[in-house]
Amino acid sequence: MGKVSYMKLKGSQNLRLRLLLATLSLKSIIIEDIRADSTWPGLRPHEVSFLRLREKVSDDCLVEINETGTKLKYKPGIIMGGRHLVHDCGVSRSITYFLEPLIVLGLFGKKPLAIRLKGITNDSKDPSIDTFRSTTLPIMKQFGVPPEGLELKIESRGVPPKGGGEVVLSVPVVPNSLKATKWVDEGLLKRIRGVSFSTRVSVQFENTVIHAAHGILNPLLSHVHIFTDHKAGMYDESPGYGISLVAETTSSCVISADTAVSYAKGEDDADLEDDRKDLIPAEEVGEQIASALLAEIKQGGVVDSTHQGLLFLLCALCPKDVLEVRVGKLSPYGIEALRHIRDFLGVKFFMKPDASTGTVNLMCLGSGFQILSRKVS
Repeated sequence: MGKVSYMKLKGSQNLRLRLLLATLSLKSIIIEDIRADSTWPGLRPHEVSFLRLREKVSDDCLVEINETGTKLKYKPGIIMGGRHLVHDCGVSRSITYFLEPLIVLGLFGKKPLAIRLKGITNDSKDPSIDTFRSTTLPIMKQFGVPPEGLELKIESRGVPPKGGGEVVLSVPVVPNSLKATKWVDEGLLKRIRGVSFSTRVSVQFENTVIHAAHGILNPLLSHVHIFTDHKAGMYDESPGYGISLVAETTSSCVISADTAVSYAKGEDDADLEDDRKDLIPAEEVGEQIASALLAEIKQGGVVDSTHQGLLFLLCALCPKDVLEVRVGKLSPYGIEALRHIRDFLGVKFFMKPDASTGTVNLMCLGSGFQILSRKVS
């Protein structure tokens, strides 16, 4: 067996993206100086958890972490997929932190993927589980991902600090490759729909959030529908509430914005009364998220800023054909994704800004990604 060659990287930035691209490109990597100068150096709990998740869906991958957690050696293995898998994501990041890379890996596994994930479903750091279901999954279908078997079930919700949420993700395998596409028409705004939730708090929080959001959106569009998902009882670990909004266009684009508010300090029921004082008023939450959605729509593009990185990655994984997509102002994560895609997959995007709309057209030649895992007997 030949000596393994490692790509050397530094820092903790975009660690999740680096591991995903290393797995897809079958490139072994060494990451050094992971928060080496921080008060708490090394990998964070959610990053270690993501590495353990990678081991569950792969075969023969190698993960080595030094004693301080500041150096990581990773050798990718074969993406296996599999059913009846279970993973506890912990409570330092939302379940969706794990879902985005997991769904891409699942597409190229030997077998379809079905996994139960436990942890936080809604927080203010990551896109909510509702946004993932209503926005991320439809984006996958634009690239030829079979709709049969692509599903996310929300079995229970969980907010910080204790979590308690559970979801079940099912991902089919792509028969041969993704479908190259030209996706530049944003279309016209057709309707806005959304879902609000609350756990262990009065349903009045939801009603206030919805009313405030309607107050911003209804003067602009008549087709605004926001549904409620109020849950109460012993199975909800922490109290909180939130909302996810999705705008749909006539060309099947989906643009999203979401947020969640939780009692982050409360350790037991005796603390709840004090913690309620620290919450953002529900009316303000509804107004802010409705305004955030309108800002995403205004900047243009076929996806919102949160999904730019995923859009670019799917383009790069397509067959060797010309692809063209349009986005609004490039987000910092989108820019980093373009750089890492170039370094790992060798795919370069050519950008053509449109001064009249403020959007950017990006074109690339797909990498011709082959599903090597299915060639291994």
